[in-house]
Amino acid sequence: MDEVRWVQVQTRDSAADGMFWYSVATTGVYCRPSCPSRPARREHVAFHTSVAAAEAAGFRACLRCNPAGAPPATANVALVAAACRTIEQAETPPSLAVLAAEAKLSPTYFHRVFSSIVGITPKAYIDAQRAARVRAALDEGCGVTEAIYRAGFNSGSRFYAKSTAALGMTPSRFRARGAQETLRFAVADCALGSVLVAASAVGVAAILLGDDPEALVRDLQQRFGQAELIGGDPGFEAMVAKVIGLIAAPAQRHDLPLDIRGTAFQHAVWQALQRIPPGQTATYADIAAAVGRPRAIRAVAGACAANPLAVAVPCHRVIRQDGTMSGYRWGVERKRRLLTREAETKA
Repeated sequence: MDEVRWVQVQTRDSAADGMFWYSVATTGVYCRPSCPSRPARREHVAFHTSVAAAEAAGFRACLRCNPAGAPPATANVALVAAACRTIEQAETPPSLAVLAAEAKLSPTYFHRVFSSIVGITPKAYIDAQRAARVRAALDEGCGVTEAIYRAGFNSGSRFYAKSTAALGMTPSRFRARGAQETLRFAVADCALGSVLVAASAVGVAAILLGDDPEALVRDLQQRFGQAELIGGDPGFEAMVAKVIGLIAAPAQRHDLPLDIRGTAFQHAVWQALQRIPPGQTATYADIAAAVGRPRAIRAVAGACAANPLAVAVPCHRVIRQDGTMSGYRWGVERKRRLLTREAETKA
């Protein structure tokens, strides 16, 4: 057992923190396994099952790793959580220097700790919070200008310069929810049941799968409640036929113009999905890493579930870490059939 502990001390294994402590006879101090101090020689090291046992043996706490306190990882999580609350509650975005000072860390070290725990930089987190405030204000019915200033932007021009990245579309279009837009749509039979295809002047805005055509229409009405929906347009048949063909042969390339509407994060995830080659799969962790947010696995799953463009944005190519099928918005059986068809085509 002691030899295993010695290996953990040599490798500064933070997973062993709290399981045991070690003391060094030549210095008179005791440490946690992850202590960054230079390792002592093995013959000078003893192991203890508790802080009390180490102190009872006459050793004092190391000043570098603070073995009697919370593990550094736990302490850092608490500091970062506090910084996130500061960002979320601040009327104007706090600077890196202010956040680091509150955490009692240097700006450089705080930036590194924050990024490693949250998965994005403090600035990216601030930008995401401000964009969320804009979205919330627009959803509440605020005017675009009021929403921008309520989110802490000093000028409209600064927000408009990055509005598409923040919202996935312009602020006015985000707020409109389809107002003053006309969407053509049609429901047809396909290899996977029923499919609803809807398109704006920009491109296909929705491809919805299901068993109940009426339910698909209700879903479309909820998504674009302000839009004028026109069904049964004979000129729309060619686009519907292309979608049906894509569902029948999901491995084929398509030239469908897409009107993809979502947040900046959703756009990033959906773009990553479109880069997965037909016949291949990726895990949620793979997609999270691809969009630069390795810790945002659950958020990636949420973005996949929110995908409104079945097959064209191939969220069916995402599986669990163990290789098994994960949930699919339009049913796991449809997902299995899509993957089987792609694999057969590739073979």
